Amino acid sequence: MDTAARKTRPAQERGRLSADDWAEAALDLIAEQGVAAVAVEPLARRLGVTKGSFYWHFPSRDALLEAALQRWEAVEQEEVFGKLEAVPDPRERLRALFQLVAHEFKSHVVYSALLSACEHDAVQPVIQRVSERRMEYLTASFRQAGLGRVDALHRARLAYAAYVGFLQLNLQLHQARMPQEEFEAYVEHVMATLIPLD
Repeated sequence: MDTAARKTRPAQERGRLSADDWAEAALDLIAEQGVAAVAVEPLARRLGVTKGSFYWHFPSRDALLEAALQRWEAVEQEEVFGKLEAVPDPRERLRALFQLVAHEFKSHVVYSALLSACEHDAVQPVIQRVSERRMEYLTASFRQAGLGRVDALHRARLAYAAYVGFLQLNLQLHQARMPQEEFEAYVEHVMATLIPLD
């Protein structure tokens, strides 16, 4: 859609949705149906607007997908790592991280869907950056908690593998969901197993 056409769209529709609204709706669709499901028409129907609203913000479906992935990555950075900066003790910070991750849902569903599409040109660099950042954060946290360099790296790999494996069991293999009490006991067991003692 050319610039002139975008400018002639009704101001009411332009003002109704932001680019972030479209990106968030795309993330919802990724969580529900995967990356391949992101398309302009179904998103417009879901949001109750015409396709013209989309083209006011994005030149293409690929541009929307990239914006959605950037939004997911940025929110994770702020919501997860940003919240933990205020926790000075490294062991308590690790406990807070594990609890935060265990009780957040949408970001994990999106991540699982992205793992299933990790060969996609737009997805692959995001998955790589996010995974590297998570591993670096875990390794640094385990170092600060008293482990040596090699042990901290191994512990970080183990923690990350447990996270990804749990997602796969629940979201890809559709394992029956644990009762809440059992899940909380599992999270406590993971923390007791992985976080070094004083």
